Amino acid sequence: MKDLSGIAILRRLFVALCAFVLFLAAIAQAEQRPTMTSHVPEAVSGGVAPLVGHLPSSQRLSLAISLPLRNEAELDDLLQQLYDPHSPKYHKYLNVGEFGARFGPTLPDYIALIRFARANGLTLVDVPVNRLVVDVEGPVANIESAFHVTLGVYQHPTESRTFYAPDREPAVDLDVPLLHISGLDNFTLPHAKNIRASQESTLESGDAGKATGSGPHGQFIGSDMRAAYYGSGSLDGAGQSVGLFEYAGYEISDVKTYFKNLNQSLNVPVKGVSLNGAHLGCPPKSCDDSEQVLDIEMTISMAPGLDQVVVYVGNSDVSIFNRMAADNTSKQLSCSWGWSDDESSIDPIFKEMAAQGQTVFVATGDNGSATPGDVVWPADDPYITAVGGTDLTTTGPGGAWKSETGWNGSAGMPSKNKVPIPSYQKIAGVINSLNHGSKTLRNIPDVAAEANTNQYSCYDGGCFGGNGGTSYAAPQWAGLTALANQQAIAGGGTALGFLNPALYAIGTGSSYDSDFHDITSGSNGKYSAVTGFDLVTGWGSPNGPNLIDSFAGID
Repeated sequence: MKDLSGIAILRRLFVALCAFVLFLAAIAQAEQRPTMTSHVPEAVSGGVAPLVGHLPSSQRLSLAISLPLRNEAELDDLLQQLYDPHSPKYHKYLNVGEFGARFGPTLPDYIALIRFARANGLTLVDVPVNRLVVDVEGPVANIESAFHVTLGVYQHPTESRTFYAPDREPAVDLDVPLLHISGLDNFTLPHAKNIRASQESTLESGDAGKATGSGPHGQFIGSDMRAAYYGSGSLDGAGQSVGLFEYAGYEISDVKTYFKNLNQSLNVPVKGVSLNGAHLGCPPKSCDDSEQVLDIEMTISMAPGLDQVVVYVGNSDVSIFNRMAADNTSKQLSCSWGWSDDESSIDPIFKEMAAQGQTVFVATGDNGSATPGDVVWPADDPYITAVGGTDLTTTGPGGAWKSETGWNGSAGMPSKNKVPIPSYQKIAGVINSLNHGSKTLRNIPDVAAEANTNQYSCYDGGCFGGNGGTSYAAPQWAGLTALANQQAIAGGGTALGFLNPALYAIGTGSSYDSDFHDITSGSNGKYSAVTGFDLVTGWGSPNGPNLIDSFAGID
């Protein structure tokens, strides 16, 4: 009987032990913390995209893991004061360290995330000083284990390709909140917002017959934009740096060819910064560098005395923008790409840029009011200055501004990504019955510049006419802002920072007609250019010297 009772006791202990193990497993499962944003494409969650396989376990992916801001309500209040000319904190920007100490994740949380990544076999690629992002890379097997997902390969429902994505929302065994994990899917590929002429086309392609530029066959070149929007003044961007956002590398030889063919000097250093292991080069026949090179060409043409142009090349929007913010060396930034992502994954970075006095321009797109939201984004973020397109006429080659209409390709509309209307668009006189803007959603563009398909560019080892797109307009504004910052700082002021509060104050003020070219004709499909603000050209194109002086007056 004693033996039987001993066996019974052992059985009871075994059952209790199993129960305890299950209990611990349940606790561990309960402690898994979900991320704060979504990662599963609707095509996957809705069953629209058929599963065709599993991403190979040995394949390596690059991820950007974002942490949320702290004290965000306090940050929002500070941003309001930084851009209120009547506030004692007006333009008293933070540096990267100050921003991180007040609003970035805590150092213990950041270290915990780094240890978590290492413990799960992920290699650290970059740990920026602002502590908002940790860049890692590793094999699919380790990523699936770390985030409790399965990365499947699916047939894209609207494109002739497959894509990978997680089968569920990621979760981590980590007592630290995670905002977003960029790189877990490639459902949407980034789009360059330029119209690239065929390499077989002649320089008479596009609207060259209408152009009044000084390039071959009347095509517009960058120096024409400087003459039209700024004139012959002495500002050249000295002391300033422009940062460019790019999803692919570039060949500096194309830039040199452009200025050589135009008999113009190239005195601005171009510095490449690689993120996520991206290649800075882009040899002909292996990739297309038309977007990257035109951004450089237009920026330098508008501000030929810049200290440098910094070209940030990567494969993650979060990584690129975060490095721009963490470097904080370029006070004017330009992006001519669009993609689909959760707004909250990069909006904190745009807030940091605004707090640090950085200006960000994003091209809106080239399909008019029909441009889809996953191409427009991030132009409709509230902390971005969205740049639309126009069709410019000058008095002649290298001549002054003569007239301008809204370009039919200029993407403009209330936000298709459902971004709420920001405070600066709620000012009386902005949204009205003429422009048909939304009173509840963010409206784009904010401003505009020449974008018609009559531009001369050198890329992919050759030079071509008939190029265009709002990609040309965004770096024009970045270059012009470098001139404005040069003047502001020389006068004892500060960098302009986030432009929209000042732009909308000028647009609704008494100096509007002298600071902007108010474009009142042209349509992008659903919307028409009208007097004042509209959803084709925003407030219009810059009357450079007057606008720069008004910026200084506000400061």
